[in-house]
Amino acid sequence: MNTTPEIDRPVRVRAEARQQIIDTLLTNKIPAEYGLRVGIRGGGCGASWLLGFDLPGPTDEVYNVEGVRVIIDRKHLLYVFGAEIGYEPGGFTVEK
Repeated sequence: MNTTPEIDRPVRVRAEARQQIIDTLLTNKIPAEYGLRVGIRGGGCGASWLLGFDLPGPTDEVYNVEGVRVIIDRKHLLYVFGAEIGYEPGGFTVEK
């Protein structure tokens, strides 16, 4: 089966976000089974981004995006596809 890199990496992680994610995992001694969950919360005009560390579940897809384990629920893939995760002082950012 042939897959394109875009499908293998549905989101992008900027260098500053990657470093912050790795630092957070190490500093807090979060087990390697965890990853960064990317999704949406709510719907319609009230939708917001969901970012956090979590374990994958039965309805999730797991990706290695620039060295970061990313977890996305299959139901959210269409909504998060093409998003770029960044980091600025004060927290993570998501642009689509």
